[in-house]
Amino acid sequence: MRDTLCRWAEGLGLVTLVDAAGNLIVRKPASSGCEQRPGVILQAHLDMVCQKNADSAHDFARDPICPQLRDGWLQAEGTTLGADNGIGVALMLAALEDRELVHGPLEALFTVDEEAGMGGARGLESGLLQGSRMLNLDTEEWGEFYLGCAGGLDVNVERPGIAKPLPAGWQPYRICLRGLRGGHSGVNIHEERGNAIKLLVRVLLALSAELPLRLVELQGGSARNALPREACSTIALPGELLPQLQALLAAQQELLQAELSGIDDGLMLELVPGEASAVMALTEQNIWLASLHAAPHGVHRMSRQVPGVVETSNNLGMVDVHPNGGSCNFMVRSLLASGSMALADEIVSLWALSGTAAEKSGYYPGWAPNPASRLLAVCQAVYRREFSAESAVQVIHAGLECGIIGAKYPGLDIVSFGPTIRGAHAPGESVDIASVERCWHLLKAILAAVE
Repeated sequence: MRDTLCRWAEGLGLVTLVDAAGNLIVRKPASSGCEQRPGVILQAHLDMVCQKNADSAHDFARDPICPQLRDGWLQAEGTTLGADNGIGVALMLAALEDRELVHGPLEALFTVDEEAGMGGARGLESGLLQGSRMLNLDTEEWGEFYLGCAGGLDVNVERPGIAKPLPAGWQPYRICLRGLRGGHSGVNIHEERGNAIKLLVRVLLALSAELPLRLVELQGGSARNALPREACSTIALPGELLPQLQALLAAQQELLQAELSGIDDGLMLELVPGEASAVMALTEQNIWLASLHAAPHGVHRMSRQVPGVVETSNNLGMVDVHPNGGSCNFMVRSLLASGSMALADEIVSLWALSGTAAEKSGYYPGWAPNPASRLLAVCQAVYRREFSAESAVQVIHAGLECGIIGAKYPGLDIVSFGPTIRGAHAPGESVDIASVERCWHLLKAILAAVE
């Protein structure tokens, strides 16, 4: 993608630069008469979250996204769409291509590896960017300007296992919990959507209380920054207990559907024959199920400084456990560096009780709000003039690259905005087409107004 855009920009006669981290910077000279204006940086990331439903045969490395137009929304069937952050990239390309655009010196910063850990922003070199203002185009609610975001880090858990032979006469079965909405682990974390991993662990513990169940494996989630929509486990038990297993699963499904009514109405538990030659040692099974059950997930604390905004949260995003060992990942976010560190330490302490290795990694800073931002004042005035309405100023609990870039470029004045996107990081992700057109109109007007 980067190489394609680099060739495209060079075809327009623009200066390009790829830094050591793989980020692409494209420079466009100021339009006539605007050479002395402050330089503006436009910024978005090139990568997307690749999520699909279990019944989808889509291969993200090979197949094109198949968008559908429905009632003014563009969305994908069974996969993520890539509007996060493809729309931001498209707005930047339009600005680079438009010869009628009025603007000062312009830089387009296309970062890489944002979704997997903000590697592009982390590796961005100091001294490369020349502008003093930056418009990040990676937020998801039209009519709002964002002035701050959460920082965070990961907690990665690993534990070796002890495999035991499958008991003679026991049968393996596959239990899958499906049908949850999923979503963005920052944007949607406060909506009480179900976490497939947490729910399936709860089901397994309920079954273990009634049946001599042995765990073979447990997998759930596929992205650290997405709420897990699906989780599956292979178990084993004496074959004659199948009717009891079926009855218990039906009761658990009814219970969970009632609890998540109006939030995750599609929840369902599936039971099919499984395959196994070994099971986990009982001590290991107990440690994994108890620890995952006790592990935090969701909102930890609401902000006292920014009403209605989550301050600190955690997403149990991925788990992969089998007879020979296993791993899981927690993504912790907070508006406060101390908040994310404190919650991460709690998670590490939980796993330490069983002697399980849990390591913190990938810390990135939040973006502290600057209400006195001169760029924000320009954005608000332009919005008021162009749309005859007042905009809102927000702080987002999701992670943006603004904090990392701002730390490398002290004094850089940053504002973020974007179109309306729903369901980012989950299949069915959609973008409101009319809001994209409004974003383009707003971007052109802001660039013309920056002086």
